[in-house]
Amino acid sequence: MDFPIQKLSLSEHPPLLMEIPQPPKELYLRGNLPPAGTKCLAVVGSRNYTNYGKQVVEHLIGGLREYPISIISGLALGTDTLAHESALHAGLHTISVPGSGIDDSVIYPRRNQTLARRILESGGGLLSEFEPTFRATLWSFPQRNRIMAGLAHAVLLIEASERSGTLITARLTAEYNRELLVVPGNIFSENSKGVHQFLKLGATPVTSPEDILIALNIEEKSEAPSSPQLFTEEELSILTLLKEPKDHDTIIRELPYPHEQTLTLLMKMELAGLITEQNGVFYKTR
Repeated sequence: MDFPIQKLSLSEHPPLLMEIPQPPKELYLRGNLPPAGTKCLAVVGSRNYTNYGKQVVEHLIGGLREYPISIISGLALGTDTLAHESALHAGLHTISVPGSGIDDSVIYPRRNQTLARRILESGGGLLSEFEPTFRATLWSFPQRNRIMAGLAHAVLLIEASERSGTLITARLTAEYNRELLVVPGNIFSENSKGVHQFLKLGATPVTSPEDILIALNIEEKSEAPSSPQLFTEEELSILTLLKEPKDHDTIIRELPYPHEQTLTLLMKMELAGLITEQNGVFYKTR
């Protein structure tokens, strides 16, 4: 499928983006902007993420499944890639704002060309103020960060060292009077130092998908579908066990069912959207 590049007219520019002090004069789009009524959440973090950071991204974005939320990130290696991948896995709309143009010949990083294509095929979009064949430079990444912050109703900061470029987006978020959400990290980790700076300055701590829904002013779906009478005893035992995320081996070990029966249950519940699995770790989605 072909995804032509279109130059947006000023009237087509996202209204939130036009509120920032230096809005882009030109915008190029491939694919689709978020549907009307969608809240935009920008997700930023370290390129050198930790396993904790990876689990956080997958858990938080996975918990937003079926909500009118678009995930915005920058297509960079690291947390950006995790954010887009998690959005695709959860069936959420996602927008990439690369530090380059959006023509296939210049998409940066080259390793994420396939990811960019999958974003387009899912109904998401690639957006840039740079000419379509513009090649990424050192200065283009900080410049595009203002686009990400300007598009978003809230920005979620996962991990960042004290000198991380990610902190540029966090600072812009505060300047633009948007909600800055921060995931607390390990106090001994270098990747937490930048994050904790903003916590001390009053950023909103996030420890669950529900915290994000509150920040975006989205009403949480009723828990009625999860009432016990709607599930079998076996399904309820898995949902109870997954009050906290657990890996495959732990679930097998702690449930009193045969190995094959447990695997079948997990597969059926994932297909039903009750649980989600990321790299062998299972989470409740409702």
